[in-house]
Formats: sequence, structure tokens, C-alpha cells
Amino acid sequence: MIFATGGKTHFTPPRTHLSRLSVFRVGPMKTRFTAVALAAAVASLALAAGAGAELISLYRNPMESKTQRAEPVKLSGSRCQRGGSSHVFRIVVGKKTRECSYRTPVIGRDLQVAATMRLLSTTPKSLRPKVFLALNLRAGGGSRYQLAVYPLQRKTQLRKYLADGEVKYLKIEQKVPTVQGVDKANELRLRAFNVTSGPDKGSCRVLAFVGGEPVGDFTDRAAGELQGRATGFAVGAAKNAKGAVASVDDVIVRAPSPF
Repeated sequence: MIFATGGKTHFTPPRTHLSRLSVFRVGPMKTRFTAVALAAAVASLALAAGAGAELISLYRNPMESKTQRAEPVKLSGSRCQRGGSSHVFRIVVGKKTRECSYRTPVIGRDLQVAATMRLLSTTPKSLRPKVFLALNLRAGGGSRYQLAVYPLQRKTQLRKYLADGEVKYLKIEQKVPTVQGVDKANELRLRAFNVTSGPDKGSCRVLAFVGGEPVGDFTDRAAGELQGRATGFAVGAAKNAKGAVASVDDVIVRAPSPF
């Protein structure tokens, strides 16, 4: 994996680590991976991905300061507003916009992203059932793996978007008990690791969870269709999400441990 150069790219020290291993911390314009070190890190993590190794935390953003909330960079969405809170990343979807998507500074292939997201009550009542909260992996050029959660429908969808706009539904779950409603925290987690051995070698295993509840497990034998490497979060609706308001907190990106 690498760290994007757009926007703020330093790492935010967490208050508590979710892994026993260290979180990388990079000060702005101070410490950077060399090309050789980066290549070695990517290679070792890729090898570990298929071995069921322990995960290490690469990045964590609790959104507790203005600097932390400035780190996510908009990836897509014609009219998307941000800000308006002192302790979470807040998104307001504007007119003629289906989805507002943001990326973290971490870019790579075999990664897991997690975040706490809420559909806020300032969203119009008529729109609330249509709105989804989402996490994205391998995003870029319109393609991505996406976990979408509909708070009012208590429904989840594990989706694969292709660059030409086609959407493949890898897994759909209804009446998920861990999906929470308006103004309540939904703990989302999405993982995409390539399989490095066995009959599925070269495929990508995609796992999705809400509040610890498994809502998707799919082995994608056409993982090469996705060329993007961005990781992040999104808010949207199937047709027009104008007026949707959501918050994002405690974003964490992890990778397989090389050790």
C-alpha cells in the first residue's frame, strides 16, 4: 500500500490501538517510505494476505480535530458539503448528486477499512429509507467494492461496481439486527484480500460486517476488473440523495501483518 499525496497525509495517533502491533505515524513532509522500502512492504503484506495473518493498523482517524477532519479527500460526487461538527466528519449531499465519496490517505490492494457512521435526523424523513452508508475498497475510475448499509431498512448490500457503471450484487442481507436507525452508530467493516494459494489463488475474498455481524463473504474470481486502490467511505441513495446528512467517525485502515 502507499499513502496518497492529496490533502493531509500525516497519520493521526490513536488514543487506543485496536491491534497489539504498532500504528505507522508519518509527520507531514518529514518521514516518507523510500521506493525500495515501499516495494518490500507491499510484497510482504501481499504474501501475508493469504495466510490468515494478524492485522496491523496503518491509519486511524478519530475526527476529533479540525486537522483530522481535513484528511479525507473527496473522491466522487458533484455537490458534497463537509464539516459542521467539532467531533465527527459530517457530510451533506447536494442537489443532483447520488453519492458523496471520500478517500483516506491510504492506497493499496489488500486492506480492511472500518468506520462508525450515522444517518442523521436532519435528513428529510421522506429520503431516510433510501439512504445508505457505505465503505469502499479498491476504488478508482468509478469501480470499487462497496458495503452499503440502509439504516431504516436494516438491509445491507455487498456490491461490486465496474468502471462502465455496471453493479454486481455479491450479497444482500435483510433484517440485519446490528443495523441501527437514525442518529445511531453503525459500525461498518469491509475487507478485500487476494487469495495467494489453493484452488482460489488469484481471486479476492471480500468480507463485510456490521457491528460484528457477518453480512457478506464472497470470493471474486474476477478481481482484476478493479484497478483502483483507494479506500474510504460514502453516503448516497439509488437515484438522488439530495438532503442526506450523515456523520463518519473513528476511521481505521488495516493490512495483513508481514510478521
